[in-house]
Amino acid sequence: MIFVTGPMFSGKKAYLKKLLTLSEEEFEKQVAYDILEDVGKTTDIEKLVTALREYRAVILPEMGSGVIPMDEKALQLRENCGRLAVRLAEEADTVIRVVCGLPQVLKGKPEDRQ
Repeated sequence: MIFVTGPMFSGKKAYLKKLLTLSEEEFEKQVAYDILEDVGKTTDIEKLVTALREYRAVILPEMGSGVIPMDEKALQLRENCGRLAVRLAEEADTVIRVVCGLPQVLKGKPEDRQ
C-alpha cells in the first residue's frame, strides 16, 4: 500500500493520480481518499486500518499542526487522524508526504509500487 499524507489542499490527490497513472474509474476503486468523516466517527482505529488495507493507496491529510480545537468532535477527528496516520505509515510499503505539490518520500520507493 502507498500512504500519502500532507497538509490540506497540498496536491496529494493530483500527485498520486500522476504516480499511479490510473483512469478516473480505477482511481476511485483503488484509492481511499475523502475519508475524514469515517475517521472522525470511528472508535476503533484498528478496524479502519484493516478496511483500508484493501486499497492500493490511501490519502489522509495531516491534522496535527495549528490551533488545538476546542470542539470535542474536531478534537476527536484530529486525534484519530494522528493515530491512523501512524498505523498507516507502519502498514504501508511506501509513505509519501506532499507539500506544495512536491513529494517527500519518507519510506520505500514509489516506483516500486506502481
